[in-house]
Amino acid sequence: MKLHQIIPACCWLAALPLAALAQTTTDNVAIATNQWGPHMGSKEITIGASGSSNRDLDSSAGGGAASYGYYLTNNWEVSVRQTANYSNPKGTGGNFWNGETSGALDYDLAGQGALRPFVGANLGWVYGRGVTNSGAAGLEAGLKFYVAPRTFIMPLVNYGWAFRHDKAIASRFSTGIWNWTLGMGFNF
Repeated sequence: MKLHQIIPACCWLAALPLAALAQTTTDNVAIATNQWGPHMGSKEITIGASGSSNRDLDSSAGGGAASYGYYLTNNWEVSVRQTANYSNPKGTGGNFWNGETSGALDYDLAGQGALRPFVGANLGWVYGRGVTNSGAAGLEAGLKFYVAPRTFIMPLVNYGWAFRHDKAIASRFSTGIWNWTLGMGFNF
C-alpha cells in the first residue's frame, strides 16, 4: 500500500466519528443521569484501523481490526478481537498478510462519564505469511471517548510478544511488537 492510498483511508476513518455525532438519541434519561457508556451485561462491537511495528519501530504493517465484547461488571470487559494486517517490506520482493485472533480482559478505570481509560491483557494466536505462527500475549491500554451515550472513539495500544521456542520470558518480552488500533465502537 502506497502513501497516496493510505492518506485517503486515514481521512475516511477520521470522518467516521462524525456519523456518531449525528446520531440522535431518545434516551434523555441516560444523558441526564450521566449514564454514558456500558453497564453490567452490555455488549460492545468495535471496528477500526490497526497497525503493528517491531520494538524498534522500524518495520511496520497496517490493516483492520474488529472486536466483540461483554461487560461482566460495570468495569470489567471480556472481548474477542480479530486483526488483519498487510505489509510490503522494502527489499523483500513480496507482500505479506498476517492476522491475530485473541481474547482480552480489560478494566475500565473510570466508571462513568464520557472519557473511559482502560488497561488490560490479552492472549491469542498470531498467524500468516511473514510471521512465525505462535501463541501470543500482550499488555494493553486505551481510551474510550463517548461522543454519544452508546457510541465512542477508541485508540488502543498493545505491547505483545510471541511464545516462540525461547526459554526465558525476558527474551520473549524484549522481542515483542507494538500493536495499535484506532476505531469506533457501539454499546448495546
